[in-house]
Amino acid sequence: MSFHEVQFPTSLSFGSVGGPERVTEVVTLANGFEERNTPWEDSRRRYDAGMGMRSLGDIDTLIAFFEARRGRLYGFRWKDWSDYRSSGSEREAGFDDQVIGTGDGQSRVFQLSKTYSSGGAAYQRQIRKPVQGTIHAGVQGDVKAEGLDFAVDLTTGTLTFETAPGPGSTVTAGFEFDVPVRFDTDAILSSVASFKAGEIPNVPIVEVRL
Repeated sequence: MSFHEVQFPTSLSFGSVGGPERVTEVVTLANGFEERNTPWEDSRRRYDAGMGMRSLGDIDTLIAFFEARRGRLYGFRWKDWSDYRSSGSEREAGFDDQVIGTGDGQSRVFQLSKTYSSGGAAYQRQIRKPVQGTIHAGVQGDVKAEGLDFAVDLTTGTLTFETAPGPGSTVTAGFEFDVPVRFDTDAILSSVASFKAGEIPNVPIVEVRL
């Protein structure tokens, strides 16, 4: 997949709207009961970057970014201001935020993930685009040092430990992350007159699978 490891300007994504989307197929039976199913294991996020435009300079920045990505051709990183930390939105990420695996004495590579829990149910989301300098990790409550005890692949979201965590040990991590996305349009329609009148361009962004 064509992907640029560059983040959409955070000053523009800050005012955007969007979030997770799921697909649910609902069939109503003759007796009035329903059968519900989904072809998607994972949710997919959608955003509108146009909501973050505040000045004509923002439009310039948007168009430059759009042209450099060739419209829908190249994916890029997006900061979802409502969900970009392993710890939630109210505190900094810590090494024990998320359980990402259990050691077996042999495996050294673990995929970053974030678990969403409510009412006894949970959904685990794989994190593919962690942010450099924000990743913390631990094994069985013991803090590990990046560059010494483990390495991070910022393009895939995997942690590789120098020494395989022991059998039964809990592997944890904390981090900030971006969403891999692309533009969901090949055209940016903007007007200076309309923008000054309060009308903002529609700039759809959609998450991509990696």
